[in-house]
Amino acid sequence: MQEVRQVIREDLGKEIHDLFLSFDDTPLGAASLAQVHKAVLHDGRTVAVKVQHPKVQAQSSKDILLMEVLVLAVKQLFPDFEFMWLVDEAKKNLPLELDFLNEGRNAEKVAHMLKHFDFLKVPQIHWELSTKRVLLMEFVEGGQVNDRAYMEKNGIDVNEISCHLGKMYSEMIFVNGFVHCDPHPGNILVRRHSDTGKAEIVLLDHGLYQVLTEEFRLDYCHLWQSLIWTDMERVKQYSQRLGAAELYPLFACMLTARSWDSVKRGIGQAPVSATEDSEIRNNVASYLSEISQLLNHVPRQMLLILKTNDLLRSIETTLGTRSSASSFLNMSRCCIRALAEHRKRDAGSFLRRTQISFSEAFSLWQINLHELLLRVKGLRLLCWVSTLLGWLTRAPH
Repeated sequence: MQEVRQVIREDLGKEIHDLFLSFDDTPLGAASLAQVHKAVLHDGRTVAVKVQHPKVQAQSSKDILLMEVLVLAVKQLFPDFEFMWLVDEAKKNLPLELDFLNEGRNAEKVAHMLKHFDFLKVPQIHWELSTKRVLLMEFVEGGQVNDRAYMEKNGIDVNEISCHLGKMYSEMIFVNGFVHCDPHPGNILVRRHSDTGKAEIVLLDHGLYQVLTEEFRLDYCHLWQSLIWTDMERVKQYSQRLGAAELYPLFACMLTARSWDSVKRGIGQAPVSATEDSEIRNNVASYLSEISQLLNHVPRQMLLILKTNDLLRSIETTLGTRSSASSFLNMSRCCIRALAEHRKRDAGSFLRRTQISFSEAFSLWQINLHELLLRVKGLRLLCWVSTLLGWLTRAPH
């Protein structure tokens, strides 16, 4: 607390008791860069106060230098392993994460960008009491997104939350190209809105974002469209455009966390089996050199996207909703919209823009029809199982 008081005094020019009616000494959460405390302002508003550790700024440059020395040493000992991309990413991202004003701007930008999602809550920033090392936010309570017990207790549907999460990130990646890249469970809360009773996702910690170039975003849209609809020729084409060269099968497996056989059959055809999961885990060690080579050659934007994919996949695995057909269909919708928007901007006439709009609407209608048929099929199967169970319970032993 002595260091917390010091940072607040240096940055805001006042003591804690002058700024807050109450201030909890025990942090709500603590990490390597900062910790968050609950406090109440003199006007009665409850806030979350994020305070940076005082030695982080000075220590970060030494940490990056040490990382660079170690990576160069690894390169000398193991020439096949290239990890300089890790140093480059740390040099680029760490200064941004240490600037809490940048984090506040990111929070406001994503809140505006996704305002059409009524299930998303981004805490409001209190700029009058925020600096590069202190960030004051609206206090929002909820359970972590991977806490199934909390969701069951509060009547929150895990499938609904997983669907909302997929929609949110598909919109960020494919449509807007502005991506929150730290979706670990501590940064994503779920709650029931006190007024509407609807389930909400609360998105926290906006320090680490990736801004995608239009060329990368469109190639990535094409690649995922090809993976979803099992167009292997285009999977190869767009993987290679994204730097995978002849390692495109491995690249497709890394993106989807599926085996190459599953990718070729169609990633939406069947969920991940225990056998497939085990096969992937066992084969990773055999491909470490190739994975290292891939990570060094793909565009730098891809690195945080891969990290984001893995964190989201981990949440889906915990919730038991991984690789559901609906998540792939939502991704496909966003890809269609993004590609159509790009074509309309490049169209030279009103007639051409109208044609593109009709084509977009037809493609989205096809996806809606496909989703409806999947639901009907699922209901028919459920009815058949219920009938069978009913017959078995009535049958004599």
